[in-house]
Amino acid sequence: MQNKVKILQELVDELLSLMATKAKAEASYDKDNEAFVVNIDAGDETGLLIGKKGETLLGIQTILGFLLKQKTGEWNRLLVNVGDYREKEEGYLKDLAASTAQRAKETGEPQNLYNLKAWQRRVIHLALSEDKSVTTESEGEGEERYLVIKSKK
Repeated sequence: MQNKVKILQELVDELLSLMATKAKAEASYDKDNEAFVVNIDAGDETGLLIGKKGETLLGIQTILGFLLKQKTGEWNRLLVNVGDYREKEEGYLKDLAASTAQRAKETGEPQNLYNLKAWQRRVIHLALSEDKSVTTESEGEGEERYLVIKSKK
């Protein structure tokens, strides 16, 4: 693992340099999530590196994932975080999950959540996995994929 962390650190440093940013990054391995993690401290460039709705952040994550695969020969789970964006987004998604589950329980109607990325759907699935009174499932394909929260009543 340490060798891969070192390779990832070199890749992210090179990428940030090519992007002509002053941001600094630290790569590590998170045993709990079984994923490599890159935390980027971008200072006043934080918004630039996150991008609209996290698109730039997701792009950086994708590029680093491809580069790491090229260097190591295998796919690895990789999470990139800029300025605590992921923690804030996860907090928002958990609140959304709770309120949507509550609405599903009160109305008895399935509640659909659209325009979520795969990782966002995953956060909601995990947030509601302990709630035995609702079920969650993803439906649809590709860009049309959405999450459905249903009451078990």
